[in-house]
This record gives sequence, C-alpha cells and structure tokens, in this order.
Amino acid sequence: MENKQQLLEKYAELAIKTGVHLQKGQGLIINAPIEAAEFVRIVAKQAYAAGAKNVHIEWNDDELTYLKMKHAPMEVLENFPQWRVDALEGMAKDGYSVLSIFGENPDLMKDIDSDRIAAVTGASGQALSTYRDYVMNDKVSWCVIGYPIAAWAEKVYPEKATQEAIDALWDQLFSIVRVDQPNPVEAWQKHNETLRQAREYLNQKQYKQLHYKAEGTDLTIDLPENHIWHGGSAKTEAGVTFNPNLPTEEVFTMPHKYGVNGTVASTLPLSYGGNLIENFTLTFEDGKVTDFTAETGEQALQTLLDADEDGARRLGEVALVPHDSPISNANIIFYNTLFDENASCHLALGKAYPTNIKNGPSMDKQAMDQHGVNDSIVHEDFMIGSAKLNIDGVTKDGKKEAIFRGGNWTISFD
Repeated sequence: MENKQQLLEKYAELAIKTGVHLQKGQGLIINAPIEAAEFVRIVAKQAYAAGAKNVHIEWNDDELTYLKMKHAPMEVLENFPQWRVDALEGMAKDGYSVLSIFGENPDLMKDIDSDRIAAVTGASGQALSTYRDYVMNDKVSWCVIGYPIAAWAEKVYPEKATQEAIDALWDQLFSIVRVDQPNPVEAWQKHNETLRQAREYLNQKQYKQLHYKAEGTDLTIDLPENHIWHGGSAKTEAGVTFNPNLPTEEVFTMPHKYGVNGTVASTLPLSYGGNLIENFTLTFEDGKVTDFTAETGEQALQTLLDADEDGARRLGEVALVPHDSPISNANIIFYNTLFDENASCHLALGKAYPTNIKNGPSMDKQAMDQHGVNDSIVHEDFMIGSAKLNIDGVTKDGKKEAIFRGGNWTISFD
C-alpha cells in the first residue's frame, strides 16, 4: 500500500486536475485551516505545476475564531471588512478558481451566544453576496474537499487517541475520494459518468413534484418548470469541466420556493456555526418553515432559520443520494456536511443554485422569484435519507412513478 505522503500527493493532484480543473495562466484561491499548512503547500505545488499564475491562501484558525467570537465587541462581529470583500471579488472577476479545504471542530461554538453567531453570519453573507454569485453561478470553477483536523477526528472517533483518530479519518477519506485507487482521476471520470446518466434520466422526466415518505417524513416538493438536475462534474461559463465536491454521490436540483408542504425529519446531525443540531423536524406550508423541533441545538436551528427575512426558511436544493453508497456504507457519522450529505438524500435551506433552472444565471432577483428560485444569505444542507425512505416522482399528468425504494434508486445506472 502507498504511504501517506504518496496518497497526499495524489489527493492534491486530484483536487487540482479533477476538482477545480485549474487552467494554465489561472489564479487559485485556497481556503484552508491552519492545521492543513503542510498539505496546502503540496496543493500549491500541484497548482503551479498545472500553470497557475498565483496561489492565494485564505487561512482560518478555529482557536482564533473562537476567541474573536467570545470576546470581540458586537460592532466588530456585525461588520465584514471591505478590504476582504474587494480582494475576493477582484480575484473572482479575474477568473480565479476556488478550492476550499474543509476541516472544522463541529462543537466549536457550542457555548457562544446565538446572537453573536447570527451577527457574523449576516455580515459575511451580505458582504460576500457578489463573490458567492460567482461560485454558485459557476462563473468560476470551485471545489470543496476535506481535511481531518484533530478536533473533527476526535468527534468521529471518541474512543481513539488523537493521532489514531486522525489516521483513521484519513484512511476513510482516502477511500471515499478514491485516492487509494491506482488512478484517482480516471476513477472519478467513471463515477462522473454514472452520475451523468442519473441526472439526464431526471432531466428527461421533468417531474412536477417529488413526494417523500419515511418515518417522521411526509413531504411534497414542487419542482419549477424547466428545472435542471446536476451532479458529479459541472461546467463553468467558459466550458471548463470541474467537480464542485470531492466526494460526491448526489444528483441535485432546486425546489420551487413556494411549493413545499408537509413535514421532514432529519436522519443525521447538522453541524452549523460550530454547533450540532440533532434529531430535528421542519414543517413547511407553501414553501416556508412554519414550525420546527430539535432534540439538540434548537437555538442553533432557530438562528439558521432567522438568518435573513425569509429565504433561510425556504428550500434551495433537493438532492438524491442512494443509501447504498461508499460513504453510507462506511457506517460512520462524520459530523461534517461535505461527507454526511453524500451518505444521505438531503435538502438545503437557503439560496438555490441559479444553474438549476434554464436561464437562471441571467435572471434578476424579480425573475428568480417569479420562477420559484429561492435567494438567501445562507445555504445549509441537512440530511433526510435512510434505508426506509421512499420517493415518488409525480409527472405533469399526475402519474406517480417510483424513484427511490428503501433508500435506493429503483432505476439502474451503469
């Protein structure tokens, strides 16, 4: 078996060649935890080898973030620095790709007042709206990958010593993202083809509604006319193919923001703002959350739903993931949305991807609203899939067709 250094090199190569698919002469923004510094250097080396003109690093440090959240005055938390906005927008306009290396402590903010978390969420969400539009409209290539920091690994493997937990999480990650295979880039090309077949099947069907049934869940989701399913690889406006998430097992589209009715129950914890929200339910009427419950993290859920005036209480994404998939079969709760969302069918509260509807990237806010496209300063996935989940697609003439039974596709894709 290859040693860890060799696997890290292959992981970095996968992030550059398949993830953001960096082009010669292009710049790269890397968002990363300070604990990943050694790996970031490996990624930067791969980026420059691929012809990058510049690699810009946006570091984050959980401990410093916590100290600021705990002690900084509210007027600081309520303001996002304009110089950071200008820098990020400037690089996005210059065509920089964005690679986010994600690793955080799921319990980081558990003793921070919710008002302080809401202040930071609101300030950054508003300030970075233009920058986020570049990403969510696929004007630039972008990718999110995982990195096992100590606090995250200890949460996943509480019975192990710290280094053992980190090593165990790396082993899982290397397998899940196919880095342990002889040629990860080729392996992802094959996997992307399977996801392409799934999304094309659904795009041809153009279901009017999806109906979800499981324990605690009875939910109907209207789909907008001319909705588009995506999954696996995507394309930028310039036609560059990239993979937004490594790993990914999903195909996804947008729901109609005014057409969600019923109740849905979560099946895995949601890590939001350094807090865990567990065993929660959401009840929708005409697209909006009108009631909710949570066994753990109810205040954090309230903060999420109140992140903005209206959009955070509506759905922006519906994603289908088979229960029989590599991440689900690992039988581990990762306490990390990048991984847990690819073990389970999920929905997202907040902003929709404009690329999930015909001509979406060219719509203004009024046109998006008229077509049922949700807008918000947040986009938070939460997991609802299980081995007991059934999903029907409702055709335009009212016929019901089975899509998922027992948590898995009723259709086979080679």
